[in-house]
Amino acid sequence: MSHKSDVRQRVFRDLRQVAFPDSRFHFDFGEFIADFQQREAATERLVAHRYYQEAKVIFITPDNCLEELRHRALQDGKQVLMTTYSIKRGFWLLDPAEIPEDRYLYAATLDGMERMGRAVTLAEIRQMPKTDFMVTGTGAINEAGIRFGKGHGFFDAEWGMLFRIGNIDVDTPSAALVHDCQVLAEELHPEVFDTVSDVIFTPTRTIEVSAPHKPTVGIVWELLDQEMYDTIPPLQELCRMEALGQV
Repeated sequence: MSHKSDVRQRVFRDLRQVAFPDSRFHFDFGEFIADFQQREAATERLVAHRYYQEAKVIFITPDNCLEELRHRALQDGKQVLMTTYSIKRGFWLLDPAEIPEDRYLYAATLDGMERMGRAVTLAEIRQMPKTDFMVTGTGAINEAGIRFGKGHGFFDAEWGMLFRIGNIDVDTPSAALVHDCQVLAEELHPEVFDTVSDVIFTPTRTIEVSAPHKPTVGIVWELLDQEMYDTIPPLQELCRMEALGQV
């Protein structure tokens, strides 16, 4: 864990040269995933990929660098499943059929998504079509697809919850969209709960990952931080569902 922290800090120093500050967190990359220069080129690579082209429902994290992708997905008629505020206000669905077209851009923002989208519980997500593609930003990632996010494990928790209720499976592809300076050559090994990306998109490269690890453990409750459980309602909902034998 200390090695991961050292890597993050090194990457964050480089990222500061190309990242756009957040209106709330400035350059505190431990609190948000930054947008960055030439992000448009990385987004174009992603939307041209077959994973995006074939997807009807896409989970897209609420990262600053993915706002344009959320907008593009709505324009392309895709449903966008996402979370907001560290999952603390749960999962939300942006359905282009339910949002006026001239409000797509607003809906793709963190301020607009809760006004234009609708909150969905895990029980409701179980009844929805399966998610076809998972996309996240991250603090750093190596060429084997192992992410170093902000260190909170939100994407792995989101994967674990959706996997546990059957909304995704081991064949569901996941991608990371990052700046080139965030891609590392260092060799690391994923933890049992780490979701390794199938493909990495940068402004200059598309990196396909061979045999990426996909966790099948759901939520490892004994390893879950108590504060995450206490502050994230979907985790509490999943715990109740498991206790009642509903998943």
